[in-house]
Amino acid sequence: MSRLAIEAQGIGKAYRLGTLGKRPDSLRDAIAAAASAPLRNFRRVRSLTEFGDGQDADVLWALRDVSFEVAEGEVVGIVGRNGAGKSTLLRILSRITRPTLGRAVLRGRVGSLLEVGTGFHPDLTGRENVYLNGAILGMSRDYVRLRFDEIVEFAGVARFIDTPVKRYSSGMYLRLAFAVAAHLEPEVMVVDEVLAVGDAQFQQKCLGKMRSVSQEGRTVIFVSHNLAAVRSLCSRALMIEAGRVVEDGPAAGVVARYAATSGDPVMARTWTDGAGPANSSAVIERVVVRGSDGGAADQLTTDDAFRIDIEYRTIRVDARVGLTVYFFDHDNNCVLTSVNNREANWYGRPMPIGRYLTSCVVPGRVLNTGTFSVSVNMFGPNFSDNRQENDVLRLVIGDGLGLRGDYFGPFAGTFRPDWQWATSERADDKVA
Repeated sequence: MSRLAIEAQGIGKAYRLGTLGKRPDSLRDAIAAAASAPLRNFRRVRSLTEFGDGQDADVLWALRDVSFEVAEGEVVGIVGRNGAGKSTLLRILSRITRPTLGRAVLRGRVGSLLEVGTGFHPDLTGRENVYLNGAILGMSRDYVRLRFDEIVEFAGVARFIDTPVKRYSSGMYLRLAFAVAAHLEPEVMVVDEVLAVGDAQFQQKCLGKMRSVSQEGRTVIFVSHNLAAVRSLCSRALMIEAGRVVEDGPAAGVVARYAATSGDPVMARTWTDGAGPANSSAVIERVVVRGSDGGAADQLTTDDAFRIDIEYRTIRVDARVGLTVYFFDHDNNCVLTSVNNREANWYGRPMPIGRYLTSCVVPGRVLNTGTFSVSVNMFGPNFSDNRQENDVLRLVIGDGLGLRGDYFGPFAGTFRPDWQWATSERADDKVA
């Protein structure tokens, strides 16, 4: 049986909103505060226990009764909406924050990457910060020297290694911080959504490194909204909602459930007082989903055609407005793109100042069941002057019966097209 690397037992973390501790004004006050601390802590925990169930509006429970175990060498993903408590849990596991209730037991050195440049001193150079982080992790100077070239090569910052890190870009900061955390061999590696800061190539490089780290028998806790990365990297996942673990199981199943419950439909988005996405030609005022006939579209199924209406106002006399819509699946993969450059009325022509409506009709029997986010990009002549607004709409496509026939199982994939099938009897029985 594998030895446990992490044991979380009944962890709760509460914050009392709007209160700050007063700093002692003198040595006598400091001694008095220290002497009374046990009683204050007892009263605080009792107060939080009694009133933390929502009766006290000043108490916020970021985590509540969180318990799980992680074996050595296991790679565990944590998914959940923003504000669910994922980062708070990682801060407790990294020994940055103390839990209000319960305890977390970790065996071995913990390397944390919770934000860009975790543990870096801005006035020190990259080289000095590598050695500093090694010392914090309990590594000898000789060991850090042995791994130093490998760290710098992975991070790709050799030219700037003797420059103070406060002059690094966020990408350089991130690359060096991750390289240190991954190469100085902590037994437990804790990585937050910080990987989203890097470019696509570096993200793949990091995921490959974490995969090799796990194969070496080290433990990885990975928080990300990139569900494809969680599913491919992790063997197991936890889903957190409102500070509680609501599911713990194989990563593929947990990710599928999270994707299916990741949000309610957003069928319209409106901006007022000119606050919408804008380029030098126009300002978007409203994006809305309607039925193909222009009527309301409260619910969509795989059989339904629908249209996306983009309402905007031009702000110059010679405005030329082009529009693109993008559909993203629950893994944030772009699955559909459509551009209005074949629109017959106004595309490529100067548009007088005024209000306009451009519609994009999506036929029925194209998308499969699931949740899709819609982004909108507005551009000018020669596809320049771009202004993209992400996650404008969220469409939840339900199951239609039109293509099912006598089959009632699941349809795999992103699309459910209405392809035509035909079978005919051959004129002879010869085998071609």
